[in-house]
Amino acid sequence: MARSRASLRTTSAAAATGILFTGLLTATPSVREATGTVARTVGDARFEPGPCPRTPEPVAVLERARCGTLTVPENRTKPDSRPIKLRVAIVAAAARKPEPDPIVWLAGGPGDDAVGEATMAVDGGLNRDRDVIFMSQRGTYSADPVLTCRTIDEFNARAVGLVYDAPATGRRHVEATRSCRDQLADRGADLAAYNDIESAADYADLRRTLNIPRWNVFGISYGTHLALVYMRDHPEGIRSVGIDGILPPSTAGSALTWSSARQGFDGLFKACAEQPACDRRYPNLSATFDRLVRDLEAKPVATVVTPPGSPNPVKVVLDGGALVNWLTSATHLATGVPRSLDELAHGEPRRIAEQWAGGKISPHSFGRTSHGLAYGVFCSEWVPYETEAEAMRAGRAAFPAFPRSVLAQAPQLTFLRPDCAVWDVPAAPRSIRDVTRSDIPTLALSGGFDSQTGAANGPYVARTLPRATVVTVPYEPHVVFATSKCAQSITASFFDTPTAPITGCLKDLKPPEFEIAP
Repeated sequence: MARSRASLRTTSAAAATGILFTGLLTATPSVREATGTVARTVGDARFEPGPCPRTPEPVAVLERARCGTLTVPENRTKPDSRPIKLRVAIVAAAARKPEPDPIVWLAGGPGDDAVGEATMAVDGGLNRDRDVIFMSQRGTYSADPVLTCRTIDEFNARAVGLVYDAPATGRRHVEATRSCRDQLADRGADLAAYNDIESAADYADLRRTLNIPRWNVFGISYGTHLALVYMRDHPEGIRSVGIDGILPPSTAGSALTWSSARQGFDGLFKACAEQPACDRRYPNLSATFDRLVRDLEAKPVATVVTPPGSPNPVKVVLDGGALVNWLTSATHLATGVPRSLDELAHGEPRRIAEQWAGGKISPHSFGRTSHGLAYGVFCSEWVPYETEAEAMRAGRAAFPAFPRSVLAQAPQLTFLRPDCAVWDVPAAPRSIRDVTRSDIPTLALSGGFDSQTGAANGPYVARTLPRATVVTVPYEPHVVFATSKCAQSITASFFDTPTAPITGCLKDLKPPEFEIAP
C-alpha cells in the first residue's frame, strides 16, 4: 500500500465497457510480432507505439523494450471527459519461442508506477517464457497527467521529527493532503476518476488495443486489489491470475491493517522464539514490543541521527504509533528486528530511528507516489464502507494492550478519515466491496512475516475462487516474489500450469538467523 512503500525495503536494497469490436486485422500475426508494434483504436481507447516511459532512474531492461501509449477517457461515466495517457512497456520473453499469452504486471501502492517495477519482474524471471507488459496506472509517475504531490512527501519527511499520532501532527498532515488536492484539482484532474473501476477498464482496453486474445495477470500488494476487481469486472481474455501480498477489495481498510500487523509481527516473534540463540538473548520479544509501545506513547523519545545516504543529521521522535509503523515495514529487515527492539528497550534508539527516518527523507521518496490515485482508492472504496468504531474494535482485538491513541491510527493509514474528508470524492458503488467469484486459475501468494497484508488474506480470497492455489512462504515479508527464489519458482510453474503449480521448494526453507548482539 502506498503509505507503506516509503518502507525499509527502499533503504535496505524498496467501466466496464464490455465492447465487442470488429474491424481489426483479419489475419492476426503472432503475439511476439504484434504486441506493441501496431497502432489500434478500440472504442474510446487507442494504443500507439512510441518511446519508452520516463523513469526516476535508468531501467536497463527498458532499453530493449517495445513501448507506446494507451489513451483512454479520464472518466468513462462522462461523455465529454478529457483523454489521459498511460505509458506502456513490453519486455520480451527470454525464450526463443515464447508462449503466446503474455503476463501483465499490476503495480503496488496504490500509487506506484508499474514501469518502475520492471527490474523486479525480470530479476525474478517472470519473462522466462512470456513477454511481460507494464502499464503506468492512471495518475502514476509516467502517466499523463501525473498526480504526485511533493507537499505530502515533504511533510512526511518533516514528520519524523513530530510526535507521530499527536493531534497537532494530524492537523499538519491533513493540511498537506488538502494542499495536494487543491493543486491537482487546479490542474484539471477529475479526482473521482482515479479508482479501481476505471483502472480495471484501462487494462481491459489495453488487452484489446494490443490485440491479445488471452493474457495472464500478476499483481503485487495493492496490485492484487486491482487484479481481483479486474478479474471480476472484465474476466474475458484472462488465462490466469497471480496475486502476491493480497489486499482483498471486500475487506480493505483500517481494520485489515491491524489484523495484518498482528499476523506479521507474530510470525517474526515466533521465529525468534524458536531459535535458541535468539530466544535466550531476546526472550519474550512480543511482550517487550508491547511494553515499548505503551512506554513511548506515554513518553516519546527524541534523538538525532544521520540516516544512511543523508548528508545531514535529522531529529527523530519515536512514540508508540511510530514504533508500530516502523515494525510494519521492518519485517523486510527481519533479522535485525530483535536486536533493534532490545537496544531501544535499553535506551538506545539509534538503529530504529535511522531506519524510521531513512525511507521518508530519502530523495527516492519524493515525487514518485501518485497520491491522487492512492486517495482516490482509499476515499471512495475503503473509508465509506468502514466505520471508525469498526477500525477501533479491530485494533483492540489485535493489540489489546495498546493505548487508545495508538489504536486510533491504523498502521499505514494514519489520519485517513480526516484526509478523506478534505479529498472529497464520492463513494464508489457498493459493489466495489463484493467478493470476487471466479473460476479463473489463481495463485494466492503470501509471506509468513507479511505485516502489511497478512497471510490469512490468501485463504480468505480463495473461498470464492475454486481454482485457487494458496501458498504461504514462511519467513518472508510483504511481496514474496521480490525476496524469495522459492516464490519465484512457484510463480513460474503456475504460469506454466495454472492448475498445478509446483510448491516443493517450500519444504526446504529455513528460518533466518537473527542478529545477536555481543
